[in-house]
Amino acid sequence: MSTPTRQLVDLLEEHVGPLVGTRTPAVGAAIVRGDDAAVLAGGRPHKGQREIADAHTAFETGSLTKTCTALLLAEMVAHGDVSPTDPVETHLPRHAHPRPGKAQITLVDLATHTAGLPRLPRNLFLPAARNWLSDPYARYTREDLYHATARLRPGRFAGTPRYSTFGVGLLGQILADAAGTSYPQLLATRVLHPLGMDGSGAPPAIAPTTPHATGHHRGRPVGHWHFDALAGAGALRSTATDMLCYLRAHLHPEWLPPTLAHAVRDVALPRHRMSGPAGASGTSVALVWNHRHTHGEELLWHTGGTGGFTAFAGFSPTAVAGVAVLANTRPTHRDPVLSAARRLFRSAVFPK
Repeated sequence: MSTPTRQLVDLLEEHVGPLVGTRTPAVGAAIVRGDDAAVLAGGRPHKGQREIADAHTAFETGSLTKTCTALLLAEMVAHGDVSPTDPVETHLPRHAHPRPGKAQITLVDLATHTAGLPRLPRNLFLPAARNWLSDPYARYTREDLYHATARLRPGRFAGTPRYSTFGVGLLGQILADAAGTSYPQLLATRVLHPLGMDGSGAPPAIAPTTPHATGHHRGRPVGHWHFDALAGAGALRSTATDMLCYLRAHLHPEWLPPTLAHAVRDVALPRHRMSGPAGASGTSVALVWNHRHTHGEELLWHTGGTGGFTAFAGFSPTAVAGVAVLANTRPTHRDPVLSAARRLFRSAVFPK
């Protein structure tokens, strides 16, 4: 009879192992169930190139960063630095205040995608057009973000979940401004280092010795994405080992310092029912995380992607189980990486 940890290794090899060397040069994955955990990482030659990856290789996580920004908000609330109901004007310079509307935008609105903001700032498209597929956010500055915020008029979509990279990126910048530092440094100090995620970071706040996977699109290497003012929406790079720390923190808040423990519990609370088919399926939004109850278990998950990377993380506080999958290939329609990650998540939460 196999041991519990061996069973988890088998699940990783079953669901994630086949990805390596097909369309995905390298993968890092983690799984935890109860007190047991396992990590899988590796790379194979791909079109004449060898991608060497292990459990300490960093991958871009894209929008998984948003879950870290939500945790950062909850931690700063627990610490008394900000309030979730603070209007954004409280933490913005006067020239960046949104125009008067039917409602004020609060920090928690940004974290639950209910502020009525568009998916991306309108003034991002023109300067990013030349690098839209290769590095679209690199030159989007804080002043660009402030200019976009000043043109907002809250009202039309306020109160209804509407996914917004603009909103969570703005939240990350506001939190950094409130703390008087940069988003990468704030995230490292208040979240990543306390969780033991020392190989992770939003550049430049990442250990210089951390090896990085090379992103790929249609089998060809691509450059890394860089973030300026929207770092809170997509800048995090992380490893399989660190994602295991991240999962364990969300499953065992009692292991954490008091403010982080309170924050981890707070981010998992469902806040707003999703509209449309997602809402009909019982999906809600917590602080950034998607949330659903199914077959007696509570599920939270999020995905991420950049020009050369795909990421998934999900956990169940009730089943005390979670998974994370990082891959160095751009997301595609019917993405095999996300499909494998979701199957792995189901297997972790609902063992046969």
